[in-house]
Amino acid sequence: MNVQDIVDTVSQKAALDQATTEKVVGTIFSVLEHEAEGTSVSSFFAQISGADALAQKYDVMAAGAAAGSGGGLLSSLQGALGGVLGEKAGALINGVAALKASGLDMAQIQQAGETLIKQAEVAAGPDITNQVLDQVPGLNSHLGLQG
Repeated sequence: MNVQDIVDTVSQKAALDQATTEKVVGTIFSVLEHEAEGTSVSSFFAQISGADALAQKYDVMAAGAAAGSGGGLLSSLQGALGGVLGEKAGALINGVAALKASGLDMAQIQQAGETLIKQAEVAAGPDITNQVLDQVPGLNSHLGLQG
């Protein structure tokens, strides 16, 4: 299974257009790439062809990645929290902001996130997927997923 298969399935199940779905999947993969550490995340991305490239395309830590969130207080707060809490918390905060800035409501984000995780488990296997997700404890709650 490659990343396009995952995007197609998430698009269908969450009733989102391809462009929005690609952004959602890339954003979540980018958060995982920044927050998870070690061989489990490398193994995870190795199992899903194109996932690392999509994560880099929608890099949540790139300059201006959260710019679509409207700027102002939220961007200042994200910058301050990211600076205080380090890259790990900043990646998750930026990722959630990017998902919300894409115009999705929490139900859509939750549906897309659940479908993405199920597809990742099929592609990479449940053990590796769970190892990676366990390294990003805030992701499930921010996506509204069951932990």
